[in-house]
Amino acid sequence: MQLKNRTALVTGSTSGIGLGIARAFAREGANVILNGFGDAAEIEKLRSGIESEFGVKVRYDGADMSRSDAIEAMMGKALAEFGSIDVLVNNAGIQHVAPIEEFPLAKWDAIIAINLSAAFHTIRLALPAMKARTFGRVINVASAHALVASPFKSAYVAAKHGIAGLTKTVALEGAEHGVTANAICPGYVLTPLVEKQIPDTAKARGISEAAVVRDVLLAAQPTKQFVTVDQVAALAVYLASEAAGSTTGTIIPIDGGWTAH
Repeated sequence: MQLKNRTALVTGSTSGIGLGIARAFAREGANVILNGFGDAAEIEKLRSGIESEFGVKVRYDGADMSRSDAIEAMMGKALAEFGSIDVLVNNAGIQHVAPIEEFPLAKWDAIIAINLSAAFHTIRLALPAMKARTFGRVINVASAHALVASPFKSAYVAAKHGIAGLTKTVALEGAEHGVTANAICPGYVLTPLVEKQIPDTAKARGISEAAVVRDVLLAAQPTKQFVTVDQVAALAVYLASEAAGSTTGTIIPIDGGWTAH
């Protein structure tokens, strides 16, 4: 087990990519801290299920990733219990699709807060203990939109490009302390976040939802297939491992060839 005796905190991990990564880490022996929104009973079922299935400690913290004070409280609690967060995965994200001249100001602020600023806050709070232990893995789940743009997604694209720059900076600062920082850039994965934006994109472009999937989402991916959660999780496990000690400052597409265009 590659991550035995490690502790991993994965933001936005009550569904989708984050949950897939959290489960993959638990399978590899890591203690896991889940974070995200959802029905309390469902989340408890999820938490206890992962704990019993893989025989690791699993905690849940419902911190609102748009609030720096909530992030500080979550990180403080995790560090108090485990001593260090060995693997930090910044995955929490939201999306809104609209032309820039119609983009709601509150949506811009929320996307920048959750998709970019939250990663800054978790990293700054996790880094001291990582450096002290001379081991740390920061994995930022970015997007193909950290490398290229699409219409009607100004806030998301800006935040993900920001994540790419933040990742490189953290990699340089952690390089002599056993701390790596990398960004995973998935193409379209059929998660609740993507499913939710299909009708919004259909409305913005004046086309059917089927046409959005065929001609907008998968049009960009030469494989014509959605990336799977398991594929993203497998890359995260590698980046969290000892084997990835020299892999740092990278922005890694896993996008079916999208950014090869």
